[in-house]
Amino acid sequence: MASSGSYRHSSSGAPSRLSTKIDKQNSGAYATPKASAKSRIPASPSTGAGFRRSSSGPLPAQPRASADAGAVPGRVRVAVRLRPRNSEELVADADFGDCVELQPELKRLKLRKNNWESETYEFDEVLTEFASQKRVYEVVAKPVVESVLEGYNGTIMAYGQTGTGKTFTLGRLGEEDTAARGIMVRAMEDILADVSLETDSVSVSYLQLYMETIQDLLDPANDNIAIVEDPKTGDVSLPTATLVEVRDQKSFVDLLRVGEAHRFAANTKLNTESSRSHAILMVNVRRAVKGRQDMDMGYRGENGHHTSSHSLRPPVVRKSKLVVVDLAGSERIDKSGSEGHTLEEAKSINLSLSALGKCINALAENSSHVPIRDSKLTRLLKDSFGGTARTSLVVTVGPSPRHRGETASTIMFGQRAMKVENMVKLKEEFDYKSLSRRLDIELDKLIAENERQRKYFEDEVERIRVEAQKRIAEAEKSCKIVLENEKTKYQQDYMESIKKLEEKWKVNQQSIEKSRAEQEIRTETKSDELLEVRNMLENEKNLRQSSQDEIIDLRNQVQHWKKLEESRGAEIVKLRKLLDTEASQKEKLEEEIAALKSHLLQLSVEAEETRRSLDRGASGKLFPGLDSLMSQANRNSQLRDPSNGPKPPVAKLSEQVGLQKILSLLESEDADVRVHAVKVVANLAAEEANQEKIVEAGGLTSLLTLLRSSEDETIRRVAAGALANLAMNQTNQDMIMAQGGVSLLSMTASDAEDPQTLRMVAGAIANLCGNDKLQARLRGEGGIKALLGMVKCGHPDVLAQVARGIANFAKCESRAATQGNTMERSLLIEDGALPWIVKNANNEAAPIRRHIELALCHLAQHEVNAKEIINEGALWELVRISRDCSREDIRLLAHRTLTSSPTLQAEMRRLRIEC
Repeated sequence: MASSGSYRHSSSGAPSRLSTKIDKQNSGAYATPKASAKSRIPASPSTGAGFRRSSSGPLPAQPRASADAGAVPGRVRVAVRLRPRNSEELVADADFGDCVELQPELKRLKLRKNNWESETYEFDEVLTEFASQKRVYEVVAKPVVESVLEGYNGTIMAYGQTGTGKTFTLGRLGEEDTAARGIMVRAMEDILADVSLETDSVSVSYLQLYMETIQDLLDPANDNIAIVEDPKTGDVSLPTATLVEVRDQKSFVDLLRVGEAHRFAANTKLNTESSRSHAILMVNVRRAVKGRQDMDMGYRGENGHHTSSHSLRPPVVRKSKLVVVDLAGSERIDKSGSEGHTLEEAKSINLSLSALGKCINALAENSSHVPIRDSKLTRLLKDSFGGTARTSLVVTVGPSPRHRGETASTIMFGQRAMKVENMVKLKEEFDYKSLSRRLDIELDKLIAENERQRKYFEDEVERIRVEAQKRIAEAEKSCKIVLENEKTKYQQDYMESIKKLEEKWKVNQQSIEKSRAEQEIRTETKSDELLEVRNMLENEKNLRQSSQDEIIDLRNQVQHWKKLEESRGAEIVKLRKLLDTEASQKEKLEEEIAALKSHLLQLSVEAEETRRSLDRGASGKLFPGLDSLMSQANRNSQLRDPSNGPKPPVAKLSEQVGLQKILSLLESEDADVRVHAVKVVANLAAEEANQEKIVEAGGLTSLLTLLRSSEDETIRRVAAGALANLAMNQTNQDMIMAQGGVSLLSMTASDAEDPQTLRMVAGAIANLCGNDKLQARLRGEGGIKALLGMVKCGHPDVLAQVARGIANFAKCESRAATQGNTMERSLLIEDGALPWIVKNANNEAAPIRRHIELALCHLAQHEVNAKEIINEGALWELVRISRDCSREDIRLLAHRTLTSSPTLQAEMRRLRIEC
């Protein structure tokens, strides 16, 4: 059924009964009221349910529009955006059409139930998969930003299933392509372009709501921020959050980059980098109302003093706040594959989104109670839904028919949100601090003027005193001059006679000193020249030695790169030979499979005859139905190809015969009986519903015993496959580790030569590598070395399982380092896995390459591993992944890893590598 605010059409296209009347307030809902001293723009019409308030909660009652002349009704605006198909959906859904059909010119969306029936919904804006980021910003966010610049609070929020493009729509930085910038970057560009940095201010806080705790993305140490509520107004605030003043766009982008680096993310089946927290960007804008301030200023006199009492009026400022909320994606556990800590994160996300949905339902239905205190998310968004902010919501959906249920839920959320109406209110107040500063300035001017006049008076007194002293000094000087002239006249004759004698003595003395000085100058000149020549020779030797050292270093580097090039060329030749060998083996295997299928019927007849003969003999004493069980289990293990028809009912066989009897056959003295029994157990273990029964019946212990004691290659291969299936459950993983399963698997890997046996063993160890709690024990019992030892086989299937195990192990180490649980070097690097990772980082097989690339990115995220990454040449592979990787999520992860590591950044600058 279509919810309120949507059209419902039948298969013939004729409209049926409307559930409720559609809100047609498509124009004017974003018209920002212009505040003035005398009047305001009247409220735009709306058919929504109006403003809601909670009568039973502890929050203070908020006034309705009729009671507050400064409030203007404004309905929540909702836009829907369709994500294009990704590479996985292009393959998996190639034979199916999209589950949604957009009609942007009518602002409608059709949700297909099947090929002949669909439901139609109407939104404020409908954005196709071809809509640009600029178009999305202009129709969704720009009206809200303009309202914020005029003094109103505003909220922009993205809601939808995980992987549908919420973070792309809101938080894309657009460093590589400016056209891909998200709403956060574009909104700040408009705000900084409109405000005046001399009189206005813009400050930013960046937070995340993770597992019901508010954490500061700009200061990770501030990881438990409390919500403070004003008991008078009911407004909520976060006083301990970091507040950074922004003065240019570059500093804001740097803040977003720092925040994204601290945000929690995880790899799920639906999204490689799935956000595990709600990101909240708060932009506080403070603007002075210049027109009203100028009117309040009085007339100034000749000395610059105010002559009107209006000069004491405080200036008016407008304080507004823009909140941009990137909600974590809703997900179903069976589809996302979340387990362990990721499962707890998904539960927390779904609970907070459920609380938000309940609040919106209550507001849409005009309920007397709105459960706003059920979650910290709803408390933070209290002003956005049913409050005083102008709110715009964009819901993101995907086209895949496999996720139609999640798409329908997202559409219903948007339809209910369209019925919520806020009372938008202008945030103006007197700036008494500015008035105080202005009065201080006026006081300083008056004090300075008084000081200037006092100093002028003192300078005049000083000038008169100096002038009098000058005249007295001149009179005394004239008298002294007359006396001196008389004295000089009598002494002049005496001095002339003495001077003549002195001149003669000086001439003689100068001739003697001149000859001595010439001799000393000649000696000093020679010594200085010799010292200068020695210094030049020493400098020349030092320069020659440094040049020789540089030449030797350059030669060593050239030889090193030549050796690397030769080794890589040899590896390429080996890989080509290996591919040719694999192709020939594949053709031989296909021929053998065809021959085996042709003899299948004959073998079945012979098996039936053997069973009848055993029934007539003594072998029938085991228990009735054994031969039928072994025959059907053998067929079940051989006919796994879907083209041969449906699977045999192994589960029904276990119910008829009994699981305990089947497990007892694992200890039979007959080798054929053990082979058939372990195949039945392996097929039962492939179903998740049977795993708990097998473990409770002692099947896990029996399989480990069989793996330890049996020398039959078939039994060891099938037993390892059964353990790999059981190891997909976390509880079973602890039991396998407790019973020494890793040691047995490592021994089996060292003894086995069959690629299929090695593939099963590697798959079991790879599943154990994904458990955060078993890292040290797994490595201590030789699990990592066993994985690395199996690469000698060279079979692609074995290498793919080894790569998956290393990727799981590296991911767990990266998560532990991010959470601050470890500061030590990676156990993978200590066991020597890094050279093999670097060697296979560009493997031609896509599954191997994808796991290796993820493992390398996770290892590089821990700063302790940076030096090993550089020494082994992995830095070049990281740069290649960030540029050439076919998967965008891995490419972005590599780019973020390179840019967030100081050590890697320094090495890239030294090598002059641009990322």
